Amino acid sequence: MKKIFIAIVTIVSLPMSAQTYNLEQILDSARQNNIAMRTAQHNIEAAQQQRKEAFTKYFPKVSAEGAWFNATKDMAEMTVNPSEMLSPQVAADLAQVLPASALAALATPTSISMLKDGVLAGVTAVQPVFAGGQIVNGNRLAKVGEEVSRLQLQLSENEVEKNAEQYFWTLASLQEKMKTIQAAEELLGDIHKDVDVAVRAGVAMPNDMLQVQLRQNEVESQKLKLQNGLSVVRMLLSQYCGLRDTAFVIDYSVENSQFSILNSQFSIDNVQSLPEYQLLGKQVEAAKLQRKMTIGQNLPTVGVGVGYNYHNLFDKGRSFGMVFATVNVPISDWWGGSHAIKRKKIDVQKAEEQLEDNSELLKIRMQNAWNGVQESYQQLLLAQRSIEQAKENLRLNRNYYQAGTSKMSDLLQAQLLYQQTQDKRTDAFSDYQNKLLEYKHSVGQ
Repeated sequence: MKKIFIAIVTIVSLPMSAQTYNLEQILDSARQNNIAMRTAQHNIEAAQQQRKEAFTKYFPKVSAEGAWFNATKDMAEMTVNPSEMLSPQVAADLAQVLPASALAALATPTSISMLKDGVLAGVTAVQPVFAGGQIVNGNRLAKVGEEVSRLQLQLSENEVEKNAEQYFWTLASLQEKMKTIQAAEELLGDIHKDVDVAVRAGVAMPNDMLQVQLRQNEVESQKLKLQNGLSVVRMLLSQYCGLRDTAFVIDYSVENSQFSILNSQFSIDNVQSLPEYQLLGKQVEAAKLQRKMTIGQNLPTVGVGVGYNYHNLFDKGRSFGMVFATVNVPISDWWGGSHAIKRKKIDVQKAEEQLEDNSELLKIRMQNAWNGVQESYQQLLLAQRSIEQAKENLRLNRNYYQAGTSKMSDLLQAQLLYQQTQDKRTDAFSDYQNKLLEYKHSVGQ
């Protein structure tokens, strides 16, 4: 029984293996699960439906109408006097052949009423022949809207990938700093042992031990802050990418292969390939189409149609078919329509000017991002050299202290300097990755 209990305790105490993700897995998860990507995809689907809706305007417009009524009394009523409708000659002729009772009836006014109830129904189909280009341009505008939604999806994907990768390298930076803290703990542990032996031997002051312990407490405090930071960034990355848990680690490399992009050829002449530039171009195209549609709204419209109708108004049903043509000329609309057309022309000019201005800003962004990559790379090289120098400084001060020619404060200062250079190198590496990410984003990679 005792052996079983020990086995259970051993199994429970083993650390569970955390899920490991590399950068490509993080980006793939963000593309699939981020809410911005799903929203952009829904916008594409909505734009597709709008394009299909615009296409139906080419087909005839079919409508059906029906009505039934039952009034409280006849809607049409009149009094008819037959004798007043007869000429004198006709009345004289009838007086010779009709009996007196019939002649009296002709002289009596008669009341006639109708349309107390009835039924009306009809079906018509109207085919637009000319609508001032509104249908054609409306379909073109709907197609532009679909293309815009696809460009916005690409922009959303770029932004999601950028944010996810920024979270990734932030987490990588914190993991590297945690490694630095753990290395500092090991180094201070070794120094603690050396000082403890020296104090027991009477060759070192007890104050040296206190200095080491204070430094260990400081490192422990930094470790707690890093652990909290790691937990928060993991939660952010998990939420952003739709990961199932927050107890994961990331796999990354800090080798010089990361810097191969510096050997690539930089150019700002490919600004037309950027989705931001293409989106501005679509805005110009949409503005021109909207101007054409405004012109079309002030032009005549022509349509032809067929219909089939039925009515029962006089207690007898009757049905018939017909063909017809319609012409609508918006005469008074030109009073305000001319100003609307001019306003749309101004919108076209504004869109063209924004395209030209923002294209220059895109070039500036690309150049600035490239400069940032080069600068951060040089800072990274300096940080790497500083680590080597600080490491050698720490080695010398440790030897000097062991030889009794240096103070404990000098040794701890050397240890702190070495830890700081490692953190600076980590920060420089993270900054380089972010600058590299901004450059790739600016050139549409």
